[in-house]
Amino acid sequence: MRLQIKIAAGLAGIFMSMLAPAAVANLLSQDGVVKPAYMEVKRDSEVYSLIGEQVIPAGEVKEGQLIQVFPADAEYYELKFGHGIGFIDKDDVASLGKARKVKDDLGELNKPLSNQNLITQKAINIYTDADNKSEIFGILEENLRYPIIGKLKDRLNNTWYEINVGERLGFVSELDCEIDNGIPVLTYHHLLKNDENKRFRHTSTTTSDVAFSNQMTYLKQAGYDTLSLYQLEAYLKNRINLPGKAVVLTFDDGLKSVYRYAYPVLKQYGFRATAFIISSRIKRQPQKWNPDSLQFMSVSELKEIQDVFDIQSHTHFLHRVDGYRKPILLSRSLHNIEFDFERSRRALSQFNPHVLYLSYPFGGYNQRAIQAAQDAGFRMAVTTVQGKVKPGDNPYTLKRLYILRTDSIQTMADRIANKPGTVVVQ
Repeated sequence: MRLQIKIAAGLAGIFMSMLAPAAVANLLSQDGVVKPAYMEVKRDSEVYSLIGEQVIPAGEVKEGQLIQVFPADAEYYELKFGHGIGFIDKDDVASLGKARKVKDDLGELNKPLSNQNLITQKAINIYTDADNKSEIFGILEENLRYPIIGKLKDRLNNTWYEINVGERLGFVSELDCEIDNGIPVLTYHHLLKNDENKRFRHTSTTTSDVAFSNQMTYLKQAGYDTLSLYQLEAYLKNRINLPGKAVVLTFDDGLKSVYRYAYPVLKQYGFRATAFIISSRIKRQPQKWNPDSLQFMSVSELKEIQDVFDIQSHTHFLHRVDGYRKPILLSRSLHNIEFDFERSRRALSQFNPHVLYLSYPFGGYNQRAIQAAQDAGFRMAVTTVQGKVKPGDNPYTLKRLYILRTDSIQTMADRIANKPGTVVVQ
């Protein structure tokens, strides 16, 4: 636990000046530059890593195994772990007493990433060969996403996944884990109490405060982490270690009902969410509550919710439909779309200097909209096409999921679980 606290405190920046000379003596080249080196693990040793936003015990390396490490601090070394780094107590490793070769005859450790992860539902063994009778290299803890660098079949035609831990090739049986089928991005718009919902009762994008609260309670009790879009972007680009149970919560339009009913529940559970705001509809002053009208949040309300919500763009003037009930964005020129996107980013900068993500109005987009989003400086955009987000997906056509007020908690659980084919037609 002491090492865990130390690592967490040091993640903001690790400087070479903090390193004790003895800790790095064996990792210095002749010109004094720090270099990685293989060292031997002296005892079964925990590996800590930043998973999402928490430094946790994420794995273990067994006594006698070799791993490649970098000096990080007087008390621990760094090693490659998933899409990030792991940390191991420096007292648990030692310089090699004699030459030992790391097995990688086919150069698997240098293969490019496959855009596929495994997910652990329990603590699982990492083997030194694709054989459960081979030596155990270490352990991956439960509730992790971990990148796969390759697959192979054993003599019984069972699939094994190749992974990299500390520049060592490890093997995990498909029987011990699941393939990552993507992260669900949930979509919400409007919330009302059942007894006040008279005008929007048959609108699928309106949910009840009770249904929403029950859904959030399920996420909390089931152990889901709520992610920011910054984390989702890093996941798309294979740059972050995330837990297996993860979900993104998004709210389109910027309605006052979100401030009134969603914000307190999310804050209670310590959740984070993203609010896609129609910047032209932000009110100067809070409006008196009227459940029969679509009301939008004010400047002060948007500022108040920022301890939970990250403010992003739902365009400025483009959240409208034409005479054929089609999104007007689809008929606008590239110049006009880009101008609107840029205007929205500027308007929202008072709440967030990093407005980098877009939700297309009514989910409508075309190639001009995608190009305009790129040119305006957006790094991702979400649609209303149903499905989950996976590494390698087009960042400007990301899918989302709807959970309706009439859906049971079991239906929600099944839809966001790590299963393929979760699309539901509305």
